[in-house]
Amino acid sequence: MLDLKFVRENPEVVKQNIKNKFQDNKLPLVDEVIALDIENREVKQKADDLRAERNKISKEIGGLMAKGEKEEAETLKKRVVESQKELAELENKGTELKEKILKIMMIIPNIIDSSVPIGRDDSENVEVKRYGEPVVPDFEIPYHTEIMGKFEGIDLESARKVAGNGFYYLMGDIARLHSAVISYARDFMIDRGFTYCIPPFMIRSEVVTGVMSFAEMDAMMYKIEGEDLYLIGTSEHSMIGKFIDTILPEPSLPQTLTSYSPCFRKEKGAHGIEERGVYRIHQFEKQEMIVVCKPEDSPMWFDKLWKNTVDLFRSLDIPVRTLECCSGDLADLKVKSVDVEAWSPRQKKYFEVGSCSNLGDAQARRLKIRIADEKNNKYFAHTLNNTVVAPPRMLIAFLENNLNADGTVNIPVALQPYMGGKTVIK
Repeated sequence: MLDLKFVRENPEVVKQNIKNKFQDNKLPLVDEVIALDIENREVKQKADDLRAERNKISKEIGGLMAKGEKEEAETLKKRVVESQKELAELENKGTELKEKILKIMMIIPNIIDSSVPIGRDDSENVEVKRYGEPVVPDFEIPYHTEIMGKFEGIDLESARKVAGNGFYYLMGDIARLHSAVISYARDFMIDRGFTYCIPPFMIRSEVVTGVMSFAEMDAMMYKIEGEDLYLIGTSEHSMIGKFIDTILPEPSLPQTLTSYSPCFRKEKGAHGIEERGVYRIHQFEKQEMIVVCKPEDSPMWFDKLWKNTVDLFRSLDIPVRTLECCSGDLADLKVKSVDVEAWSPRQKKYFEVGSCSNLGDAQARRLKIRIADEKNNKYFAHTLNNTVVAPPRMLIAFLENNLNADGTVNIPVALQPYMGGKTVIK
């Protein structure tokens, strides 16, 4: 969420940013919120003037009463009562205007970084760099559910009976591999100095609206009926929520957390044939990382975060590339974002396995996460998040890139301790 003062003083900058994100339908909101802000400040000024007048009259009443001039005092008391009614109306009007302003400010997108390429959607994202040599073997690689099925490692039919489409049972060595990847990712991030965290898997609505846009909320979140609780779509939400309404001393920064959690997502809409199986599902598990830091440090942390994911995938012999997300592909709270994509030998192309985002002070402003310097001056923090690894989608890349012609799957050295010393799955 932007600073209202910034919008008031830079309306053309805000409008151009909206155009850069191809959200022209939001352009009228800028003038509307500025008009509401002017009205609100006028109402506030009237209320302040009325309070000052009331205080002045109250003193006059005291003086008249002291002199025994009760009739004049009673006349002034009636004026106080009338002004009190008017003040109540102004205060109600002010509350109404503030709510309207906040609603609009929650919709106006954050200002994107100047380095972000301008583009309409993810088809215009820009490749930055490739890591590892993509290989297409001289044997056919089956679809990932077929690979898992040969190890009796997946049961989609039973899952459909139990929970419907978008769910799965992982079994045997495939289930063990799933857990091994999560455990390895946990230790990988701990070794990089992050504090391990298991967060709440449900969050209140004030946290949901603090960490994401209304459009994302509607498309992703499952609401718990009859309660002010939502199932998390990703653990970054509850990890950032940990700092809601807090003032962090500068020496305590940065706050770097890595978390494990299940994730629950509606995944609205049709997504295409390559999203069969366990590619896009309603429930999955993930290792996540977040940073809360000083504004001047967020660009540095942004680069550190996506590099962590690249390094982890390369340690498991999976080629990856990074993509700079274009303006139209950025969620409204994001300043800058880089996707990490893994190589699929079967498809002969890369597919997304993680996303790293710098949200500037947008989440901090919504959640009131502030920093206090040595003189106790307070300012909003910056927040960042990134996927460490999200199986079972990551398992697709793992199985395809480590599959042998005889159907066995190699276990990279880094993962072998988490697989009981196994070097291969047969």
